[in-house]
Formats: sequence, structure tokens, C-alpha cells
Amino acid sequence: MTERAVKFLERLQVPTGPMAGKKLRVAPYQRSFLGGSLADGVPGAALSVARGGGKSALTAGIALGHLLGEIDPQVKRECLAAARTRDQGRIIWDYAAGLARSLPPAKQKLLTWRRAPRLECEYDGPGGPHVLRILPADGRTALGTSPTMAIADERAHWREAGDELEHALISGLGKRGGRYIAISTSAPDDAHAFSRMLDDPPDGYYVQEHRADDGCAPDDLEQIRKANPGAEYGVGASLEWLQAQARRAIARGGSTLTSWRLYNLNQRVSAENRDVLLRVDEWLACETTDLPPRQGPCVIGADLGGSASMSAAAFFWPETGRLECRGWFPSKPGLRDRGEADGVSGRYVEMQSRGELSTLGEATVPIPAWLAEVMRHVQGEPIAAFCADRYKQSELGEALQQAGVRAPIMWRGFGFRDGGEDCSRFQRAVADGKVKSAPSLLLRSAFADAVVLRDPAANMKLAKARSRGRIEAASASVLAVAEGMRIAGRPQRTARAVWA
Repeated sequence: MTERAVKFLERLQVPTGPMAGKKLRVAPYQRSFLGGSLADGVPGAALSVARGGGKSALTAGIALGHLLGEIDPQVKRECLAAARTRDQGRIIWDYAAGLARSLPPAKQKLLTWRRAPRLECEYDGPGGPHVLRILPADGRTALGTSPTMAIADERAHWREAGDELEHALISGLGKRGGRYIAISTSAPDDAHAFSRMLDDPPDGYYVQEHRADDGCAPDDLEQIRKANPGAEYGVGASLEWLQAQARRAIARGGSTLTSWRLYNLNQRVSAENRDVLLRVDEWLACETTDLPPRQGPCVIGADLGGSASMSAAAFFWPETGRLECRGWFPSKPGLRDRGEADGVSGRYVEMQSRGELSTLGEATVPIPAWLAEVMRHVQGEPIAAFCADRYKQSELGEALQQAGVRAPIMWRGFGFRDGGEDCSRFQRAVADGKVKSAPSLLLRSAFADAVVLRDPAANMKLAKARSRGRIEAASASVLAVAEGMRIAGRPQRTARAVWA
């Protein structure tokens, strides 16, 4: 079936752009995906590739080939192509109509293209009629259908209602043994349904992902090539143009650079222009393999969690800017099950293997044992302050007294008053290059889920970007760094001269 699909696509002509009128070229990565996704016994497939990688041509070509029976010979075929909005769906419809203009005239006469009441095409060929329908990401539009193929275009960027549509499509495919194909750039985070499909695919699914390594330089040519596998074969922009755009994004920084990472390096970062605590590149600038030493007094920031949330502690040395962080979960449920429940798949297990996350206790993390672990991490180090959430003052204060912690205890609130000052000091310290950390999956994950809410006076407080997000490591880091900056900013006491 793969060779038949490739031969069909390469008989077609490119309908638009600089290559218009020339034969469609199937790049090696596209051929690999066709081979895996159309193999016998494969119920579904997912492809992730950077913007401009020929996704629209591939989506439209597969849809048209299925409609005409070049990919699946079933009678009365029904192909559903779903997109985030009707306008985006029209891009698929227009591209498929453009490809169809290079078909033999006799076959073109059997095609009826309709714009209303919805975008669709009917093929009155053998075993027909067959139909291709375009759907916006609204689950109700797919109810009652019996598709033989469903294609999800830019699945990673559907709104929340898109999950309902995907469920409706897959349940409909089961009626006729149909095939589900999702093609998209990366989702903003690991918790998205498309990311989970790539990381932990359903049984029998074929997955192909082209993504640059996390933390790579934005203009690294090999990483650009990795995320844009068609660039060398005339699919999308050239590697030279992409590298030039990467350097432009570096020069502009901010959201431009974040968008470059998401769309052109296909990395899982959020490009939303909202109040995040830190943008991805701001945090990546803090990560280093050449950590400054533990020197001078240490400030500890602590966020004590409950049975579902994480307990975290951050350790900051203001004198050198060194930041360390560790997290703890109760042992029940296990980290793998907890990761599934939180929508992050095996991320917690990976954190544990990196020594960033541990389990302690059973249903909850026992405070005395946790506090002992926290203090053991900096055993022998002078402690300048221990900072924690005022909300937990009663239970944590008792444990601190019992543990004999003699450091100054700083109780901070996470509301707009204390939170605004702490978040602002933390952001300023990061911007000034005063925070340095080893590469940390725990902190990357926490900062990806951390946003700030603002009151009418523009004061900030830390909040979760999603309900199942775990930002405790970010909270602890904000507490530790903010207090560290306050300590560093105080005038040093010097001995006064005493005259006889």
C-alpha cells in the first residue's frame, strides 16, 4: 500500500507556491511516515514535524488518495479531515482541490466539490459514492459518522473541545476498521494529548517525531535539520533561510525566540503571549554544566505539599548564584501512576532517575522526615534563612522547632503582596544572570506550568497554568532566590571605631 500511495502522490502536481506546476516530491521522512502509518494492522499514527515541513501537502494528499481508493479500496469510503477552525480546514480542502486538478480529466469529472453547507468533496467512482469532509474541532460535528479514515491536522493546537472531537472520530473509526492519523507541530507541553500520543502511543500506533533537542542553540544547523527533515529535499524553506531566521529570533529574543523554538525547532514550549513567570529561554540561560560553588550562607525555600501535590525545597547561595532544587512525593500511588494522572506520562520516573525527585512516606509526605531530608541536603552549610508559605506556618513551624533548626524563619504569603515582591525579585535576578542551576527537568517542568496573575494594580502572584500542573519547585525557588536577593542587597555591617 505504501508504494501505491507514493506513486499516486508523485503523479500529482504542486498547486501553489514557487514549485507550482511541478511534480510533487515525497521526501524520505514523508515516505517513512507513509510506510509506517499505512502498514497493515496499524490503526493509527502520529507525525510531529516543524512548521513548513510539508504537512498540508501530506494531509491533503493522503485524504485525496483515500477518497479515490488509491490507499484504501473499501466501498463507500468516508474520509474526515479535522482542523482547529473552519478556515484552517479550508486550507486542506483548497490544497486537495488543487492537487485534484492534475488528475486525468475523466477522473476529475467524477469529483464534486462543495463549499456549503460544509466543505466536502464527493467522488462518484466504483463502489461509491465516496466522500471527503472537513470538520472544525467541535466534537458534535463527528457524531453519527462512520469514517474509514480520519486525519487530524495540527492536532497539538486544537482547543480543549478538540479532545471531544478526537474521541468521536476514533469511536466512529471502530465501526469500519478505519485508520486515525494525526499530523502536527509539537504541543506546548508534555501534558497535551498529542504529546502523550507521541510519548506513550496506543497499542499498534506508528509514531514519528522530528524535534530538536531541548536546550540546543536556536541557530544550531544540525538541530534545525533534525526538526525540518524535508528542508534538504526542497520541502519548505531552505536550511540557510531557516538559520538566518533563527539568528533574527535570537536578536529579538522574548516571545519571538520562544515561537521559533515551538514552530521551527518543534520543541515543546508555550508560545502564548501571556504572563508567564519565566519564558523558556530565560530559564535555559540559567542552566549550566559549570555550576558556581556552594559558597557563603545558603537560603532555603520550602513548599510543603499534601497527598496529591509535591513537596519541594530550593537551595540558593546568594554569593555565587547557585540554585539547587529537589522534590518529594508520597509513595502511594507510584510515580508512574501519578505521572499518568497528572498528564505527564513518565516524567516523574525520569526525574527520579536523575536524582531530582524522591518518594517519602505513604499517603502523605511526613513533615519531620521530609525536613530531615531537606536539611541533610545542605549539611554543614551555614543557613542564612529558611523561607516557607505562611499558610503552612502551624504544622511546619512545629516541625522546625522539633528538628532544632536555628536559622531565621521567614514566613511569606503567596498572595499579591508578598507574592508580587518575591516574583519580581526572582525575575530580576534571573534577568541579571544571578541565578545558575544545573540542567533540571524538575525545574523546567515547574516553570513551564507556572504563570502569574495580576491584580488591578499590576501586582503579581504565582499560579498554575493548568489544574494538574506541579509548580511547587518553582514556588520554592522563588522564595529562596527572592530572600537571597534581599540579603545580598542589605548593607554589610562593619565594626565601628572606638576612640579612647
